[in-house]
Amino acid sequence: MLATETKVKPIDCYHYIDGQYVPSKNGKTFENVNPATEEVLGVVSEGGKEEVDLAIKAARKAIKGEWRKMPLRKRSAILRKIGDLILERKDELAMLETLDTGKPLWLSTNVDIDRAAYNFHFFADYMISVGNEAYQQDDIAIHYSVSRPVGVVGLINPWNLPLLLMTWKLAPALAAGNTVVMKPSEVTPMTATVLAQICTDAGVPDGVVNMVHGFGETGAAITSHPDVDAIAFTGETVTGSAIMKAAAPTLKKLSFELGGKNPNIIFADANMEDVIETTLRSSFMNQGEVCLCGSRIYVERSIYNEFLEKFVAKTKELKVGDPLDPNTNVGALVSKEHYNKVLSYLELAPQEGGTFLTGGKPLEGSEKGYFVEPTIITGLGRNSRCVREEIFGPVVTVLPFDTEEEVLEQVNDTHYGLSASLWTGDLKRAHRVAGQIEAGMIWINTWFLRDLRTPFGGMKHSGIGREGGAHSFDFYTELSNITIKL
Repeated sequence: MLATETKVKPIDCYHYIDGQYVPSKNGKTFENVNPATEEVLGVVSEGGKEEVDLAIKAARKAIKGEWRKMPLRKRSAILRKIGDLILERKDELAMLETLDTGKPLWLSTNVDIDRAAYNFHFFADYMISVGNEAYQQDDIAIHYSVSRPVGVVGLINPWNLPLLLMTWKLAPALAAGNTVVMKPSEVTPMTATVLAQICTDAGVPDGVVNMVHGFGETGAAITSHPDVDAIAFTGETVTGSAIMKAAAPTLKKLSFELGGKNPNIIFADANMEDVIETTLRSSFMNQGEVCLCGSRIYVERSIYNEFLEKFVAKTKELKVGDPLDPNTNVGALVSKEHYNKVLSYLELAPQEGGTFLTGGKPLEGSEKGYFVEPTIITGLGRNSRCVREEIFGPVVTVLPFDTEEEVLEQVNDTHYGLSASLWTGDLKRAHRVAGQIEAGMIWINTWFLRDLRTPFGGMKHSGIGREGGAHSFDFYTELSNITIKL
């Protein structure tokens, strides 16, 4: 499919407050740009303190209404309906996601939208099976706990997986009975705008789901607002630190999934065919704009040259270009600002002693769009900035190692601790090494394999708290213990 053949048109994006699309009070807007063509897709309302106040007021009113008192199975049915409606509008949402992000349309269709719907289906089922604790204290007393919604929750989301990550927070927040104010990224506003209406269409009462578009000032107005009870944020570590400062005076609950510089450790006894296939994905899927990408690759020295030869050959086969072409593997980076950031690291790498085995530059022959060739860098030292800092693009570094102790020292020598992948045929070594990696999620002989019941999140500068299953409910609820003396 070519861009000229699409029947899905971009949309202008307004705020969604108390069940209605509304413009900014002052009429301010900004342009939404297609990163693959640099064409203007439409305009986005730019919200400020006034719009945030209105959204939070609507959410605060709704938290006292029917949503909180609604029978559990009825609320569960509404969540399931949201997932169903996402799937009914799958083609539309996938196209909007691709136009906004620059990612291949097949990826939006088969991963982003399907997973967004599943997030609602999963929590629709999970919410009706959650129980609380009860203890009998000899013949003295019975203690039991009850949970209640935390209240009004601010959901602030990034641009790399806009709908998927928004639903990953919105679904459990609604399942637990909360009301929300969403702020999508300013560079990817379209699918969140549609999602707000889908929630209303599924039966969510007015005021339960609200959304305000805007920049950092809009997010700051949400995070510092005294009537917001909790903030769930996915994004850069620096922004997470700023949110923490803004939320401190009101002691809000915080859930952060932040940056990562994730290691991919390959031992000599690993299955090379599986390693190459999966490492291509973990390096370059979604243009490398995935917080879980394995951008630091460590290879045991005895297979270092073999790995590089095969990995480079397969990387050169990847097609970069038009996101609407079904044969495209790597699309455009999300924005001009991010494109320039990634290019700055490609300029830095040779200065640090790095060698490009492939890539290292913008896509040749591309006059428009923010395209960067998949890049493999060798020859860098462990303290180089390209090895230590999150690039968040189709760029990986490859370093050799000789011993477990050596690679573990390098793997853990980072401020980040989000995820890691480990490849080996030795079961004892797999457990031994995995148990020493300082990361929240560790995959053995795979990558990005998820069960939504398991804890998702990072340590160190990669996050605070965990999401998934009971871990999400821990965040989106407050517990009270009730004691009855016998």
